Amino acid sequence: MKRIALLSDTHGFLDAKILKYVQQADEIWHAGDFGNLEVADALAAIKPLRGVYGNVDGHLLRNIYPLHQKFFCEEVHVWMTHIGGYPGHYAPEVKNEINITKPDLFISGHSHILKIMPDKNIPGLLHINPGAAGIHGFHHLRTMVMFTIENKTIKDLDVIELGLRGSMKN
Repeated sequence: MKRIALLSDTHGFLDAKILKYVQQADEIWHAGDFGNLEVADALAAIKPLRGVYGNVDGHLLRNIYPLHQKFFCEEVHVWMTHIGGYPGHYAPEVKNEINITKPDLFISGHSHILKIMPDKNIPGLLHINPGAAGIHGFHHLRTMVMFTIENKTIKDLDVIELGLRGSMKN
């Protein structure tokens, strides 16, 4: 059993709220747009980190983190990428392959829009976009997601609201 802290679109920002939650996890997964190497290194110093690079990440992060991560956590087949879209609206480079590989969990970031939904066309596929945990972008509320994977089951899914993007007082 593993407790996962999932975040995306930090854009170079970490605060005590994010750190509080990632410390409670067994693993941290970052769906791209770290923003800088310092964010990735800080997260990796806390718990094991899996990540993908996003469109704002430079060559240093792209040399460490891949565009796509495909792996198993427990018995759940995971595919994580930054620009992936969501069920019914997958990015072109994802659309064909997702129907072939049929992961159990598809994770993407990029949109800054929190979205958790099953794919009605691929039985057993859950899509999660954790929204944006950083303070840069058009989102109003900073979010991340925590969940547990036990064997083949994804459970105890919690949306974490980190406060308003424009105010560090929340």
